[in-house]
Amino acid sequence: MRTNTDFSPLYRSFIGFDHLAGLLDKASRADKQSSYPPYNIELLADDQYRITMAVAGFAENELEIESKQNNLIVTGTKPTNDDKSSRKFLHQGIAERNFERKFQLGDHVKVIGAFMENGLLHIDLEREIPEALKPRKIAINGKSLLNSNKE
Repeated sequence: MRTNTDFSPLYRSFIGFDHLAGLLDKASRADKQSSYPPYNIELLADDQYRITMAVAGFAENELEIESKQNNLIVTGTKPTNDDKSSRKFLHQGIAERNFERKFQLGDHVKVIGAFMENGLLHIDLEREIPEALKPRKIAINGKSLLNSNKE
C-alpha cells in the first residue's frame, strides 16, 4: 500500500535543490509504468554504468537512443506490416510491440556508446565530473596571499 507523501516542505527548505524534490515527488506517484522491455542497470566501475535492455525481435535500425537534458530515451518502433495478419500463432510470447523507455540521468552522466549482442541492447554511460567540481588539496602556506600582495 502506498501512502501519499507531501514533499512541499522540501521545496521550502532545499534552495537550489528543488529538482531533487521534484524527482522524489515523481517517483512516489502511483503512475502505472510499463515493464516492457525488461532492463538491467549495472555498475561496471566507480563512474561507469551499463543499461542492458532485452529487445528481442528488434533490429538496430528499429531502435533509437536519444540523450537530452539529463534524460535518456530509448525508443523501439516496428514498421507496420501486413505479414502479421497472415501469420497464425499457436502461442505468441515475443511481444514485438513499440516502446519508449525513459531514464533520468544524474548530473554529468554521459552516454559513451551502445551496441547490440544476442538480442540485448547495451548502453554504456560514464560520469565525467568537470575539473572545477573535483575536490582539490589546498596547501597551507606561512603567509596570507592577500596581505603579501599589498606589500
